[in-house]
Amino acid sequence: MITHIQGELVEKNPTDVVIDCNGVGYVLNISLHTYSQIPDQDHLKLYTHLQIKEDGHTLYGFSSTAEREIFKLLISVSGIGPSIARTMLSSLTPKQVREGIATGDVALIQSIKGIGAKTAQRVIIDLKDKILKIYDIDEVSVSKNNTNKDEALSALEVLGFVKKQAERVVDKIMVSQPEATVENIIKLALKNL
Repeated sequence: MITHIQGELVEKNPTDVVIDCNGVGYVLNISLHTYSQIPDQDHLKLYTHLQIKEDGHTLYGFSSTAEREIFKLLISVSGIGPSIARTMLSSLTPKQVREGIATGDVALIQSIKGIGAKTAQRVIIDLKDKILKIYDIDEVSVSKNNTNKDEALSALEVLGFVKKQAERVVDKIMVSQPEATVENIIKLALKNL
């Protein structure tokens, strides 16, 4: 299996990149998360997953091994193919996907385009134990962080902010300061909204 590709970045699109590796151009399908992580440099290294089917071989590229592992876990679920897994990683960060599954947040997983309630539940049922074990996540701390996030979001909505915009700002705060209290999240969000 091809584990990574390192070479010159020839072409960069939101859905794929072309990397020239010793004169051979490789097309790698990427998520929007990976697209946002790719620096505007000539030299690039992406971690890969090779999907082999009877109608072709497809390479998927990831900015980190963590994103690749989440992708592999997602495609192991019945009904989730590489394109839906890539959509999931384009809509949410790998950490959000991981925490959504760990906490059983069906609404979060279902908010992704192309995923219905049954598929979201199947993803959570199939992967929750694996995610908790692999990433050694404590369910209590994850649910506490999500509670803080939810409380901050509802407070910002009451103050008249648009949910999507507030959610983006709060997500950034949660990534940079996972232990922030509800009050701190709201104060920081008000500065950035």
